[in-house]
Amino acid sequence: MACGMESYACSDITTLEEREFNAKWSRFSDWLHCICVVTFDLELGQAMENVYPPGVKLTDQEKCNICYLAFPDSNSGCMGDTQFHVKLRSLAPLTRQQLRYNEESVPTLRADSTHYWGFVYFRQVKDPSLPRGYFQKSIILLTRLPFINLFYKVIQLIAPKHFEDGERSLEAACHDINRWPRLDAGQNTLLPVLGSVFQSYIPNQQTGKVSRSDIIKQVHSPNVPHILVSIQDVNVFDALSSLISHLHLLWELVLTAEPIVVMASSPTECSALVQALTYLIQPLPYSAEYRPYFTIHDSEFKEFTRKQFNPPCVILGVTNPFFTKTLQHWPHTIKLSDTSIKTKLRKVGNMKNLDTAPGVYTQYKPFLEKDKSIIKKLHNGIRTDRPSEVQTAMVKRHLLELTQSFMIPLERYMASLMPLQKNISPFRAPPIPNPFNPEDFFATLQHAGPHLTTGIKGDWIGLYRNFFRTPNFSAWFHERHSNLTNKLHALQLESLAESDLKKWSVGKKEVEIVDMVLKLREVLKSDPPVADNTRTLLARRLEDLNCILPEDMKSILNAAS
Repeated sequence: MACGMESYACSDITTLEEREFNAKWSRFSDWLHCICVVTFDLELGQAMENVYPPGVKLTDQEKCNICYLAFPDSNSGCMGDTQFHVKLRSLAPLTRQQLRYNEESVPTLRADSTHYWGFVYFRQVKDPSLPRGYFQKSIILLTRLPFINLFYKVIQLIAPKHFEDGERSLEAACHDINRWPRLDAGQNTLLPVLGSVFQSYIPNQQTGKVSRSDIIKQVHSPNVPHILVSIQDVNVFDALSSLISHLHLLWELVLTAEPIVVMASSPTECSALVQALTYLIQPLPYSAEYRPYFTIHDSEFKEFTRKQFNPPCVILGVTNPFFTKTLQHWPHTIKLSDTSIKTKLRKVGNMKNLDTAPGVYTQYKPFLEKDKSIIKKLHNGIRTDRPSEVQTAMVKRHLLELTQSFMIPLERYMASLMPLQKNISPFRAPPIPNPFNPEDFFATLQHAGPHLTTGIKGDWIGLYRNFFRTPNFSAWFHERHSNLTNKLHALQLESLAESDLKKWSVGKKEVEIVDMVLKLREVLKSDPPVADNTRTLLARRLEDLNCILPEDMKSILNAAS
């Protein structure tokens, strides 16, 4: 299939047709980008049959990637119905509501500004009436939202109905989704589609947790089934059950954004494990690249597999045996078995020795010791058939405490970089946060380090040093530094709002007063990060200065505005 290079370079210049589409489908576009139907064509191979709603914008490259990601590799032998999810790059901008939603959302649930999520429902069944003897088709939900659990449930509902009823069911689903409530964080939501209603809760930064099923109160209706569904809850234990002995090793590899390839026999297995790996460090967002299912036809294939550079910080999920050779230079490989047999740790000197046996192939030496007690509890749970939901809760709680113990000293040190409030002047630019110094941070660990809360021994400083070189740290630091900068800006504006500018203006040159007037105007236009009463006080300070200026200068300034 030919792949063009059409782009969104002029996405800010919209045609009349695009404006009409946005007006008609704005609510749909906040939740989903589109629904694609991919079929197998004897001449073209995997081909896009339809995209809903009509008029949605996809580049040729995006269509090409979607088509190749929509089907399992031929060697997977997936018969019947198969579900998995994918990620692919996109240059399209987020909608305005998605940007507003991101301001309130927890980091792990934000709309992705650089990637689409694709939720795939593939059906392959024997059909002697077709030339190849098989019916092969996929339905894909494309979205910017990482609502894993919710969209798996939605695609489970709408894909079978499409296979039974044809395109009318997808058209109806699009119209239903276009009537969903506004995308907002901190809300219980009712999401009707094709005769069912999904009921869920989207947490915000105040509620904080990724899943808050305790907040949801089930709505009972005699006519319409209400399906309680968590937005993003994933049963991580099922994906990790054969790897549970290596839980702490995997946590370190993910925390330090090491390149990892997951090899499985089906896209369902590899996408589930890749997703579970990224969840190991929550509530810290995994900020490096990852692809739950990746094929040799992907447009980033050369970028991720080239050997002249070190492997990128990516977790790849693959099923094609070709990757065993292509990615043999990658430092960490997880090869899954077709059963839940416990996977061995295989320390190999050269990835060329990667054999067909399942295992974790790595030379990585962990910085921390294992917590053997949690591993023993989980293995006991496997032997006694403890429900996987309970096992998942145990894994999540243990790793949440481990990640928080690792991050709390950093949070505490970051807060100490805030300049003293006495250094904030209403008449000068706000100070900037003090620089982050790793050695100063390490000096704090003896009395307030993670070993005091976890009881886990090891080279914590070595682990921090590795972490500081990762996209995970860069993203965390950028957000915290931005929060500190905004706080300093807000404190400076509050100080300015409470100052006596009439008194300040005495003895000042007219140019200085005009400069302050222009500054206040600019601040009030820019929606400053302050409370409404502070904004009101800033407007009054502007009026105070306007009263001081001579009439001719007032006229010039008013004309300029």
